[in-house]
Amino acid sequence: MSGAGRDYFIAGTRFDAPPLAPGLYVVATPIGNLRDITLRALETLAAAELVLCEDTRTSAKLLDHYGIKGRRQALHEHNERDKAENIAARVAAGAAIALISDAGTPLLSDPGFPLIRALAEQNLPVFPIPGASALLSALVVAGLPTDAFVFHGFLPPKAGARANALEKLKDSRETLVFYESPRRLAACLAGMSDVLGDRQAAVSLELTKRFERTFRGSLAELAVQFSEESTKGEAVIVVAGAAEPSAPSAEDWQAALAEAMNGQALRAAVDEIAARFGLKRKEVYDAALALKNAQ
Repeated sequence: MSGAGRDYFIAGTRFDAPPLAPGLYVVATPIGNLRDITLRALETLAAAELVLCEDTRTSAKLLDHYGIKGRRQALHEHNERDKAENIAARVAAGAAIALISDAGTPLLSDPGFPLIRALAEQNLPVFPIPGASALLSALVVAGLPTDAFVFHGFLPPKAGARANALEKLKDSRETLVFYESPRRLAACLAGMSDVLGDRQAAVSLELTKRFERTFRGSLAELAVQFSEESTKGEAVIVVAGAAEPSAPSAEDWQAALAEAMNGQALRAAVDEIAARFGLKRKEVYDAALALKNAQ
Protein backbone atom coordinates (compact mmCIF):
# COMPACT_ATOMS: atom_id res chain seq x y z
CA MET A 1 0.00 0.00 0.00
CA SER A 2 1.12 3.56 -0.66
CA GLY A 3 1.44 6.10 2.14
CA ALA A 4 -1.07 7.21 4.73
CA GLY A 5 -4.58 8.26 3.82
CA ARG A 6 -5.20 11.92 3.02
CA ASP A 7 -8.37 13.97 3.12
CA TYR A 8 -10.78 15.96 1.00
CA PHE A 9 -13.77 18.17 1.74
CA ILE A 10 -17.36 18.22 0.45
CA ALA A 11 -19.36 21.31 1.41
CA GLY A 12 -17.02 21.92 4.32
CA THR A 13 -17.17 18.39 5.68
CA ARG A 14 -13.85 16.54 5.91
CA PHE A 15 -13.47 12.97 4.69
CA ASP A 16 -10.49 10.64 4.95
CA ALA A 17 -9.18 9.09 1.76
CA PRO A 18 -8.00 5.50 2.25
CA PRO A 19 -4.50 4.54 1.04
CA LEU A 20 -4.11 3.41 -2.56
CA ALA A 21 -2.47 0.31 -3.96
CA PRO A 22 0.53 1.09 -6.18
CA GLY A 23 -0.34 1.95 -9.76
CA LEU A 24 -1.47 4.68 -12.13
CA TYR A 25 -5.06 5.81 -11.66
CA VAL A 26 -6.72 7.31 -14.77
CA VAL A 27 -9.33 9.59 -13.21
CA ALA A 28 -12.27 11.17 -15.03
CA THR A 29 -13.07 14.70 -13.85
CA PRO A 30 -16.08 16.99 -14.48
CA ILE A 31 -16.54 18.53 -17.91
CA GLY A 32 -18.16 21.65 -16.47
CA ASN A 33 -20.21 21.11 -13.34
CA LEU A 34 -17.84 20.45 -10.44
CA ARG A 35 -20.45 18.26 -8.74
CA ASP A 36 -20.09 15.67 -11.51
CA ILE A 37 -17.19 13.95 -9.80
CA THR A 38 -17.45 10.57 -8.12
CA LEU A 39 -16.59 9.84 -4.49
CA ARG A 40 -14.06 7.30 -5.69
CA ALA A 41 -12.38 9.97 -7.84
CA LEU A 42 -12.12 12.31 -4.85
CA GLU A 43 -10.66 9.56 -2.68
CA THR A 44 -8.15 8.68 -5.39
CA LEU A 45 -7.01 12.25 -6.01
CA ALA A 46 -6.67 12.92 -2.30
CA ALA A 47 -4.69 9.76 -1.58
CA ALA A 48 -2.38 9.85 -4.63
CA GLU A 49 1.16 10.96 -3.88
CA LEU A 50 1.21 12.80 -7.20
CA VAL A 51 -1.53 14.10 -9.49
CA LEU A 52 -0.53 14.49 -13.14
CA CYS A 53 -2.49 17.37 -14.69
CA GLU A 54 -2.82 18.49 -18.29
CA ASP A 55 -2.64 22.06 -16.93
CA THR A 56 -2.04 22.49 -13.20
CA ARG A 57 -3.75 25.90 -13.20
CA THR A 58 -6.93 24.49 -14.72
CA SER A 59 -6.96 21.45 -12.43
CA ALA A 60 -6.40 23.69 -9.39
CA LYS A 61 -10.00 24.90 -9.67
CA LEU A 62 -11.27 21.37 -9.10
CA LEU A 63 -8.69 20.20 -6.59
CA ASP A 64 -8.88 23.35 -4.48
CA HIS A 65 -12.68 23.23 -4.51
CA TYR A 66 -12.53 19.87 -2.74
CA GLY A 67 -9.60 20.73 -0.50
CA ILE A 68 -7.18 18.32 -2.17
CA LYS A 69 -3.66 19.54 -1.42
CA GLY A 70 -1.38 16.82 -2.79
CA ARG A 71 1.52 17.41 -5.14
CA ARG A 72 0.68 18.27 -8.76
CA GLN A 73 2.76 18.04 -11.89
CA ALA A 74 2.04 18.99 -15.49
CA LEU A 75 1.77 16.21 -18.06
CA HIS A 76 0.77 17.48 -21.49
CA GLU A 77 1.34 16.77 -25.16
CA HIS A 78 4.70 18.55 -25.18
CA ASN A 79 6.34 16.65 -22.33
CA GLU A 80 4.47 13.36 -21.87
CA ARG A 81 6.88 11.22 -23.90
CA ASP A 82 9.87 12.54 -21.96
CA LYS A 83 8.20 11.96 -18.60
CA ALA A 84 6.64 8.55 -19.31
CA GLU A 85 9.72 6.49 -18.46
CA ASN A 86 10.31 8.25 -15.14
CA ILE A 87 6.67 7.95 -14.08
CA ALA A 88 6.60 4.27 -15.03
CA ALA A 89 9.70 3.75 -12.87
CA ARG A 90 7.98 5.39 -9.93
CA VAL A 91 4.94 3.16 -10.32
CA ALA A 92 7.22 0.11 -10.55
CA ALA A 93 8.79 1.25 -7.25
CA GLY A 94 5.38 1.27 -5.55
CA ALA A 95 4.01 4.77 -6.15
CA ALA A 96 0.30 5.52 -6.47
CA ILE A 97 -0.12 8.27 -9.07
CA ALA A 98 -3.27 9.83 -10.52
CA LEU A 99 -3.70 11.13 -14.07
CA ILE A 100 -6.32 13.73 -14.97
CA SER A 101 -6.98 15.98 -17.96
CA ASP A 102 -8.42 19.49 -17.95
CA ALA A 103 -11.92 18.00 -18.14
CA GLY A 104 -13.58 14.66 -18.70
CA THR A 105 -11.96 11.28 -19.24
CA PRO A 106 -8.19 11.36 -19.95
CA LEU A 107 -6.81 10.16 -23.30
CA LEU A 108 -9.99 11.04 -25.25
CA SER A 109 -8.45 13.80 -27.40
CA ASP A 110 -6.27 14.50 -24.34
CA PRO A 111 -2.72 13.57 -23.29
CA GLY A 112 -1.83 10.29 -21.61
CA PHE A 113 -1.50 7.59 -24.25
CA PRO A 114 2.35 7.37 -24.27
CA LEU A 115 2.29 7.00 -20.49
CA ILE A 116 -0.37 4.27 -20.48
CA ARG A 117 1.50 2.49 -23.26
CA ALA A 118 4.75 2.59 -21.31
CA LEU A 119 3.05 1.10 -18.25
CA ALA A 120 1.26 -1.56 -20.29
CA GLU A 121 4.49 -2.65 -21.94
CA GLN A 122 5.98 -3.24 -18.48
CA ASN A 123 2.80 -4.91 -17.22
CA LEU A 124 2.44 -2.29 -14.48
CA PRO A 125 -0.96 -1.68 -12.86
CA VAL A 126 -3.28 0.90 -14.43
CA PHE A 127 -6.73 1.52 -12.91
CA PRO A 128 -9.62 3.37 -14.58
CA ILE A 129 -11.68 5.65 -12.33
CA PRO A 130 -14.70 6.31 -14.59
CA GLY A 131 -16.83 9.40 -14.66
CA ALA A 132 -17.77 12.35 -16.84
CA SER A 133 -17.24 12.27 -20.61
CA ALA A 134 -18.26 14.94 -23.13
CA LEU A 135 -18.37 12.26 -25.82
CA LEU A 136 -20.95 10.11 -24.01
CA SER A 137 -22.91 13.06 -22.63
CA ALA A 138 -23.48 14.46 -26.13
CA LEU A 139 -24.22 11.06 -27.61
CA VAL A 140 -27.05 10.21 -25.22
CA VAL A 141 -28.91 13.48 -25.82
CA ALA A 142 -28.40 13.69 -29.60
CA GLY A 143 -31.44 11.62 -30.53
CA LEU A 144 -29.37 9.48 -32.90
CA PRO A 145 -28.62 5.73 -32.72
CA THR A 146 -26.32 4.72 -29.87
CA ASP A 147 -26.03 0.99 -30.53
CA ALA A 148 -22.92 1.53 -32.66
CA PHE A 149 -20.86 4.71 -32.75
CA VAL A 150 -17.32 5.83 -33.61
CA PHE A 151 -15.39 8.67 -31.98
CA HIS A 152 -13.03 10.62 -34.25
CA GLY A 153 -11.95 13.47 -31.97
CA PHE A 154 -10.93 16.67 -33.75
CA LEU A 155 -10.92 16.75 -37.54
CA PRO A 156 -8.03 18.50 -39.34
CA PRO A 157 -8.48 22.29 -39.17
CA LYS A 158 -7.77 22.97 -42.86
CA ALA A 159 -10.64 22.51 -45.31
CA GLY A 160 -8.85 20.18 -47.72
CA ALA A 161 -7.49 17.83 -45.07
CA ARG A 162 -10.85 17.86 -43.29
CA ALA A 163 -12.66 16.91 -46.50
CA ASN A 164 -10.24 14.04 -47.10
CA ALA A 165 -10.77 12.74 -43.57
CA LEU A 166 -14.56 12.92 -43.95
CA GLU A 167 -14.42 11.19 -47.32
CA LYS A 168 -13.03 8.11 -45.59
CA LEU A 169 -15.97 8.12 -43.16
CA LYS A 170 -18.90 8.74 -45.48
CA ASP A 171 -19.80 5.05 -45.88
CA SER A 172 -19.59 4.29 -42.15
CA ARG A 173 -22.93 3.03 -40.82
CA GLU A 174 -22.12 3.92 -37.21
CA THR A 175 -23.10 7.22 -35.60
CA LEU A 176 -20.10 9.58 -35.84
CA VAL A 177 -18.91 11.73 -32.93
CA PHE A 178 -16.44 14.62 -33.20
CA TYR A 179 -15.03 17.42 -31.06
CA GLU A 180 -14.61 20.90 -32.51
CA SER A 181 -13.49 24.33 -31.38
CA PRO A 182 -16.08 27.15 -31.44
CA ARG A 183 -14.17 29.20 -34.00
CA ARG A 184 -14.19 26.36 -36.54
CA LEU A 185 -17.66 24.99 -35.82
CA ALA A 186 -19.55 26.59 -38.72
CA ALA A 187 -16.87 25.70 -41.28
CA CYS A 188 -16.70 22.14 -39.96
CA LEU A 189 -20.47 21.66 -40.22
CA ALA A 190 -20.48 23.09 -43.75
CA GLY A 191 -17.66 20.74 -44.73
CA MET A 192 -19.53 17.79 -43.24
CA SER A 193 -22.63 18.72 -45.22
CA ASP A 194 -20.61 18.89 -48.45
CA VAL A 195 -19.02 15.47 -47.99
CA LEU A 196 -21.53 13.47 -45.94
CA GLY A 197 -24.71 14.93 -47.43
CA ASP A 198 -27.71 16.31 -45.63
CA ARG A 199 -27.74 13.92 -42.68
CA GLN A 200 -29.30 14.51 -39.29
CA ALA A 201 -26.90 15.74 -36.63
CA ALA A 202 -26.70 17.36 -33.21
CA VAL A 203 -24.35 19.95 -31.73
CA SER A 204 -23.91 20.14 -27.94
CA LEU A 205 -22.33 23.16 -26.25
CA GLU A 206 -21.42 23.98 -22.64
CA LEU A 207 -22.36 20.47 -21.51
CA THR A 208 -23.28 20.25 -17.78
CA LYS A 209 -22.83 24.01 -17.39
CA ARG A 210 -25.46 26.67 -16.72
CA PHE A 211 -26.03 27.47 -20.40
CA GLU A 212 -25.88 23.88 -21.66
CA ARG A 213 -27.72 23.44 -24.93
CA THR A 214 -28.07 20.96 -27.78
CA PHE A 215 -29.14 21.87 -31.31
CA ARG A 216 -30.56 19.26 -33.69
CA GLY A 217 -31.20 19.36 -37.42
CA SER A 218 -29.62 18.52 -40.73
CA LEU A 219 -25.94 19.28 -41.25
CA ALA A 220 -26.87 22.00 -43.74
CA GLU A 221 -29.30 23.63 -41.31
CA LEU A 222 -26.80 23.54 -38.47
CA ALA A 223 -24.05 24.96 -40.70
CA VAL A 224 -26.24 27.96 -41.52
CA GLN A 225 -27.32 28.41 -37.92
CA PHE A 226 -23.77 28.50 -36.57
CA SER A 227 -22.52 30.74 -39.36
CA GLU A 228 -24.88 33.40 -38.02
CA GLU A 229 -24.06 33.20 -34.28
CA SER A 230 -20.96 33.07 -32.13
CA THR A 231 -20.36 30.18 -29.76
CA LYS A 232 -18.26 29.57 -26.68
CA GLY A 233 -16.70 26.40 -25.38
CA GLU A 234 -15.74 23.18 -27.09
CA ALA A 235 -18.50 21.64 -29.20
CA VAL A 236 -19.42 17.99 -29.60
CA ILE A 237 -20.88 17.10 -33.00
CA VAL A 238 -22.89 13.89 -33.39
CA VAL A 239 -23.75 12.84 -36.96
CA ALA A 240 -25.99 10.06 -38.21
CA GLY A 241 -24.21 7.19 -39.95
CA ALA A 242 -24.63 6.41 -43.64
CA ALA A 243 -28.00 4.96 -44.57
CA GLU A 244 -28.22 1.28 -45.42
CA PRO A 245 -28.20 0.88 -49.21
CA SER A 246 -31.55 -0.13 -50.64
CA ALA A 247 -31.72 -3.63 -52.08
CA PRO A 248 -31.53 -3.63 -55.91
CA SER A 249 -34.66 -4.77 -57.71
CA ALA A 250 -34.47 -8.11 -59.49
CA GLU A 251 -35.52 -6.37 -62.68
CA ASP A 252 -32.58 -3.96 -62.53
CA TRP A 253 -29.80 -6.45 -61.81
CA GLN A 254 -31.14 -9.07 -64.21
CA ALA A 255 -31.25 -6.48 -67.01
CA ALA A 256 -27.65 -5.54 -66.19
CA LEU A 257 -26.73 -9.24 -66.17
CA ALA A 258 -28.22 -9.78 -69.61
CA GLU A 259 -26.24 -6.82 -70.95
CA ALA A 260 -23.03 -8.05 -69.33
CA MET A 261 -23.47 -11.53 -70.84
CA ASN A 262 -23.59 -10.04 -74.32
CA GLY A 263 -19.99 -8.89 -74.12
CA GLN A 264 -18.20 -11.44 -71.91
CA ALA A 265 -18.12 -15.00 -70.70
CA LEU A 266 -20.88 -16.17 -68.37
CA ARG A 267 -18.64 -16.53 -65.31
CA ALA A 268 -17.11 -13.09 -65.81
CA ALA A 269 -20.55 -11.52 -66.20
CA VAL A 270 -21.76 -13.25 -63.03
CA ASP A 271 -18.76 -12.02 -61.04
CA GLU A 272 -19.26 -8.46 -62.27
CA ILE A 273 -22.98 -8.27 -61.43
CA ALA A 274 -22.62 -9.99 -58.06
CA ALA A 275 -19.94 -7.46 -57.05
CA ARG A 276 -21.75 -4.44 -58.48
CA PHE A 277 -25.08 -5.13 -56.78
CA GLY A 278 -23.82 -6.88 -53.64
CA LEU A 279 -25.60 -10.14 -54.45
CA LYS A 280 -24.79 -13.74 -53.69
CA ARG A 281 -22.89 -15.27 -56.59
CA LYS A 282 -25.07 -18.41 -56.69
CA GLU A 283 -28.21 -16.32 -57.12
CA VAL A 284 -26.69 -14.44 -60.04
CA TYR A 285 -25.23 -17.61 -61.54
CA ASP A 286 -28.63 -19.34 -61.48
CA ALA A 287 -30.19 -16.33 -63.17
CA ALA A 288 -27.45 -16.32 -65.81
CA LEU A 289 -28.05 -20.01 -66.59
CA ALA A 290 -31.78 -19.32 -66.94
CA LEU A 291 -31.09 -16.44 -69.33
CA LYS A 292 -28.71 -18.57 -71.36
CA ASN A 293 -31.16 -21.46 -71.61
CA ALA A 294 -33.92 -19.10 -72.65
CA GLN A 295 -31.96 -17.87 -75.65
